[in-house]
Amino acid sequence: RLALFLAGVGVVLVGLLSPLDAIAEEYLQSAHMLQHVLIADLGIVLALLAVRGPLSMFFLPRDLLAPLARAQPLRRGLSFLLRPRVAVPLWIAVMVAWHIPPLYDAALRHPVVHRAEHLSFVVVGALVWTLLIDPARHGRLTVNERLGLAVLLFWIGQVLAYPFVFGFQPYYDVYVDQPHRLFGLSALTDQKLAGLVMMIEQAATLGIAIVLLLRLSRRTRASRGVTALRTSP
Repeated sequence: RLALFLAGVGVVLVGLLSPLDAIAEEYLQSAHMLQHVLIADLGIVLALLAVRGPLSMFFLPRDLLAPLARAQPLRRGLSFLLRPRVAVPLWIAVMVAWHIPPLYDAALRHPVVHRAEHLSFVVVGALVWTLLIDPARHGRLTVNERLGLAVLLFWIGQVLAYPFVFGFQPYYDVYVDQPHRLFGLSALTDQKLAGLVMMIEQAATLGIAIVLLLRLSRRTRASRGVTALRTSP
């Protein structure tokens, strides 16, 4: 668990504090996409896996956890956001909105907007991955519902990557106007690489989640079958 959590923190720090951050903001869209999937997907997955089960209740210090647990508006707000019918459309809206060229360029040109972009990615990523991993075992979704959600998110993510991979022109002026072509990549080639980064990362995270949930679903059905046989007259 400690190794998983440190890996999650390390992934986020690489995304935000390494040279990747400067390359993402000034030179390469593919680096920017890599930064996003590190801080809004992979880092969150590793951290949630680290604190799943009873550990999730003791992740925060008791002196901080107790008042938060008693804060009814906070609990109601989290409960509302963690409803699938809320979390999934919110995730889709954030993913689509920040890739609209005017908003994307604004995030790169204005630090405050860029921080808001990163924060929104982290929030919606945490919401959907909490539903998929269910670290506190709230059981908001059945195993099959979690599997369906993983398939849906994977499909949506792949569709969102298609315009980058199969586009015929670059979409973002910040990268088009960059006079220094890092690694000799054209803006269009860089954009295609950004789409591939998105597709590959989702295959690695959501793809693995789908496989594990499929195995869990089969084990659940098998255990129910054994129980039914034992209780049958």
